[in-house]
Amino acid sequence: MSRYPAEGESTPARPRRKRVVLADSRAPVTVLRTVVELEEQTSWAEEVVRGFIRTQFWTAVRLALIIAVVFGSLPLVFFLAPGLSGVTVAGVSLPWLLLGVLPFPLLFGIGYWYNVLAERHERDFVDMVEK
Repeated sequence: MSRYPAEGESTPARPRRKRVVLADSRAPVTVLRTVVELEEQTSWAEEVVRGFIRTQFWTAVRLALIIAVVFGSLPLVFFLAPGLSGVTVAGVSLPWLLLGVLPFPLLFGIGYWYNVLAERHERDFVDMVEK
């Protein structure tokens, strides 16, 4: 079978082409002052970005300190209370559970918490920029 019609046959009707437009070009264009300042990297925009980065940084530092305090205090607890070393849970000693199992869910939880906080900071930043 040929794609082209034989002599005397009519060509099939072509489907109409549809125009796909992402945005209505007749709509008025609005430029946000803050976005323009961010793009032009004015001193005010640089300070806004620095503040956002500082917020993200201090969030990370605080959560890292929580992890350091928890993991740093576990050996100290077992040193100060040697009787805890003899405690067993389901046949496994407590130090092995706390030092071998506790870090994984704790790190996952802190990582999830950081992600939630970082996304909140980003939403706040975008909301502030779009005002």
